[in-house]
Amino acid sequence: MAAQQVQHASQGNHFDVLIVGAGISGVGSAYHLQQQCPQKSYVILEMKDTFGGTWETHKYPGVRSDSDLYTFGYRFKPWVGAPIASAEEILKYMGEVIEENDIGSHIRYGHRINDCSWSSDDNRWTVRATRSSDGSEQVFTCNFLWMCQGYYDHEKPYVPDWKGMDDYEGLFIHAQVWDPNIDYTGKKVLVIGSGATAATVIPAFAETAEHVTMLQRSPTYFFCSENRNELADQLREIGIDEPTVHRVVRAQINHDHDVMQKRCITEPDVVFEELKALVRQYAGEDFEFEPHFTPKYRPWQQRLAFCPEGDVFKAAADGKLTVYTDTLDTFTKTGVRTSSGDEIEADIIVAATGFNLSVMGDIPFSVDGKALDWHDTVNYRGMMFTGVPNLLWVFGYFRASWTLRVDMLGDFVCNLLNHMDELGATRVDVALRDEDADMPILPWIEEENFNPNYLMRDLDKLPQRGDKPEWRHNQDYWSEREEIPLIDLDGEEFLYDGKRAKRSSKAA
Repeated sequence: MAAQQVQHASQGNHFDVLIVGAGISGVGSAYHLQQQCPQKSYVILEMKDTFGGTWETHKYPGVRSDSDLYTFGYRFKPWVGAPIASAEEILKYMGEVIEENDIGSHIRYGHRINDCSWSSDDNRWTVRATRSSDGSEQVFTCNFLWMCQGYYDHEKPYVPDWKGMDDYEGLFIHAQVWDPNIDYTGKKVLVIGSGATAATVIPAFAETAEHVTMLQRSPTYFFCSENRNELADQLREIGIDEPTVHRVVRAQINHDHDVMQKRCITEPDVVFEELKALVRQYAGEDFEFEPHFTPKYRPWQQRLAFCPEGDVFKAAADGKLTVYTDTLDTFTKTGVRTSSGDEIEADIIVAATGFNLSVMGDIPFSVDGKALDWHDTVNYRGMMFTGVPNLLWVFGYFRASWTLRVDMLGDFVCNLLNHMDELGATRVDVALRDEDADMPILPWIEEENFNPNYLMRDLDKLPQRGDKPEWRHNQDYWSEREEIPLIDLDGEEFLYDGKRAKRSSKAA
């Protein structure tokens, strides 16, 4: 009886495309699929009970974007607010995209995927999921799997194994699992960490807390500016329509970011002096950068976060924030002790220590009955993987807005699906070419290029890369925006139904 029920469920839940995740990537991908492949049936499976992904997960005070919304927003829907937006504003924007395009009817909320298995005999994926509303197993099949679930664990944040944590008598919490009901008014708050999350919560805490302290292992770079875009304001003032404003401002921001990225490599010291000048506009000309605001790496080797109105630095200049640059030795009853012996008292300790990497949502995958280890695969442009048919992973940018790659890969997937239809193919793989036979196989991330801790900690979970453009994710939007639209879908790296395509006139 049970077998008959599963078989019936599978037959009733087959789709051309299955999208995993209803966050910023999944919603954008669904839009492009509807627009460019209207003949394709699709479903979105979402673990949570609502859309939003990371913007639904994080509830900490002041939660906001650290990318401008003109480029973090989708290319197809104009952003009309301030460049740096709150989680609430971003969720409202996403909700409008879902409603305006009837994407909601395709989303199955409360579905936690148990495993995904590929069958070459059937040329399809089988996806088993547990439905939270009744605990039942739901079985879906699809021709193509579009992984849009993000890259970190939304339920278990990264907390170092600090000594003495059980001795602490105050409230300890990681920012990722913050309870909005916590009252920090009049409290001494210690934030451990110095990245974008710390920079977000500190100004919010400083408004009503007795005092805020930040303990960081090393300083971080920030870009301070007003939370407005002058060009957008000027275009609106002269009556330019919002779609044009959106398109032009996106182009301007992407141009400026491209220039900044290159200058961070060619003249990092000059860029740092410029970043310090921006800080002084808000914190005063005599603001001291040594030792707590002088990073040890060059700008953009880790994420350069936007700091609207210089609010973190203003809190420090106003005496509301004290900074320690040190490692944590142990927790105590009343706070922590640093490795240098400083005692920091705190009523509330907030860990802003980042994420645990989650590759493909930590979902077990198998291909023809064999368990899939992603580290055994080589990635194709950071989106497809050798030996894994009919699957694409949306992994965005860190130096540019994540969503720029959502839009770009949306075009790529739709072109690929339409090309498969033209060929009459039911399966697509990527495979190393003859010319790649002696190519060195290397870790996913290029440490000199970009080296955030959450990636470096778990390199063994990630696919590998080669040293050629096709076999790496270079984190460079400004080159990919030219390269990816020109990918030859009949190139030798693509196999259709197990065979290399005939060379196209484009390739010739």
